[in-house]
Amino acid sequence: MSYPGPVDQGITRQRLSLGWQSMLDLVFPRSCRHCDLPLNPTAPRSGLEAWLCETCMAHLDPIQAPYCDCCGEPFSGAMTRAFLCSNCDGRHLAFDFAVSGYKAHGPMRELIHRFKYGKDISLRAALAAALEASLNDPRLRKADLSEWLLVPVPLHYFRQVKRGFNQSWELCRMLHENTGIPTASVLRRTRQTSTQARLHRKQRLENLRGVFALRRPFPWSTPLALKGKKILLVDDVLTTGATAHECALTLKNQGARTVAVLTAARG
Repeated sequence: MSYPGPVDQGITRQRLSLGWQSMLDLVFPRSCRHCDLPLNPTAPRSGLEAWLCETCMAHLDPIQAPYCDCCGEPFSGAMTRAFLCSNCDGRHLAFDFAVSGYKAHGPMRELIHRFKYGKDISLRAALAAALEASLNDPRLRKADLSEWLLVPVPLHYFRQVKRGFNQSWELCRMLHENTGIPTASVLRRTRQTSTQARLHRKQRLENLRGVFALRRPFPWSTPLALKGKKILLVDDVLTTGATAHECALTLKNQGARTVAVLTAARG
């Protein structure tokens, strides 16, 4: 796997940042964002270890092979070849494959809820680290990711105003800073939909049908050309894949060559 690398912030800025962090630690010691116990003073400044204590880190459930070749659903048995889970077998999904860093329970679920519903935007750094873990998938590890484009799943305008931010766009921005992979917000929602969490798979598909379109910065401007592009579609959690399917369908209809779904967690 290759990608441009972290965005250069300059040596002076990095030193100032480290100095401020050390001073702040004296006044406001760091604590685990799941159990609230103090972090070890020597805990790393980046990655999930900067946000979770050793005990909570041990309760994370990273997704490892074997898992569904399409949606990334992990499987507990021994598999010697690629396979499709019962949720994907027989379905035509517009995205090529989906990968996630961790299972969406325990400390990871708490981080996501605090980030998205508790509006703790600082946790985007922790979840971006979980996203980076999913880049180790063999299909991405062999790729030159500098040729790919990070694209966030969009929120409807009114929901984004109510929340104050789009969690997927914040994750894209942070992942871009960490890796240098280009990012662009190219999708929009054409209408507001009911919350997906309360719906079954078939209802989710109906709820989202035709809801996404390409975003224009201005009504008279031309959308970003996607013909031949390889896309990393970014979101916080993947559940049934209905949202990812509709987003990927829009991107593919506009000429995107490949759409891989990248999420911090798998529900």
